[in-house]
Amino acid sequence: MKGISKHHFLLHFIVFIWGWSPIFGKAISLQAFQLVWFRILITLVALTIYFKWQKTPLIVSRKNLGILLGIGCVISFHWFCFYNAIKVSNVSITLVAFSTGTLFTSIIEPIFYKRKFFIYEMFFGLVIIGAIYMIFSIETQYYLGIIFGILAAFTSSLFTVWNGLLVRNIESPVITFYELAGGLGSLTVYLLFAGEFTPDFFVVSAKDYVFLSIFCVVGTAFPFVASVNLLKKLSPYTVTLTVNLETVYGIIFAFLLWPETEKMRGSFYLGASLILAVIFANALVKARFYSKPVDP
Repeated sequence: MKGISKHHFLLHFIVFIWGWSPIFGKAISLQAFQLVWFRILITLVALTIYFKWQKTPLIVSRKNLGILLGIGCVISFHWFCFYNAIKVSNVSITLVAFSTGTLFTSIIEPIFYKRKFFIYEMFFGLVIIGAIYMIFSIETQYYLGIIFGILAAFTSSLFTVWNGLLVRNIESPVITFYELAGGLGSLTVYLLFAGEFTPDFFVVSAKDYVFLSIFCVVGTAFPFVASVNLLKKLSPYTVTLTVNLETVYGIIFAFLLWPETEKMRGSFYLGASLILAVIFANALVKARFYSKPVDP
């Protein structure tokens, strides 16, 4: 019991750090593709130095290497969707749309983990869809932010479930290193063919470099490795469920920093509250009525 509490405490600390992720995404003036490319590059360089210093072995089979690099492609697309949602809407809209990850995980996890579907999870998922529709019908000017936010949630659920399976046999530093390498490689190839690597792409202000450095080392490298490692002890569903607290933290931070752009209509907060209520109700139902825990 003590060990489980320690794992949950670490998870909540990681989610608190991630609550600053959309804040950095908005504060950094780079476009979404630039932001994601530099984020992965700087994080990968920092991790390479750290792993070399720690003499961390990064050996992996050819089969697993291909899988990890492929998941890295999904991760880079996930980050693009997340930060592009912020750029085309705002932090609040993006985070509420991102909360749909719980719904996607409730569908994806039983398939990959070969466990039964829970009807109440599907019901809660429908309620979340209804709340998103309510927000969408009022805040129509943010439809692109909602679409990209939902795509970010779906891809996040995918790689979280995959990593939950991979971490059983592969150490988390190895998973992190090769997935980020795959993400950087796939994004670089895309940007080359899309003609995005212009001289302006590499122009980064001193302020953005400072924010990027803090963001990559504190907000990406540590939480990514730690969260993958936690999947040895906690299920993907529990991790995704807890990550929804990022929405609470992010909306509060954003409103305090940018009240003029982050203040939304009452219907938005009603829909957001409904989504969060469903998320926590889901956790309570699971704890109350299902004796067999989801976490190992």
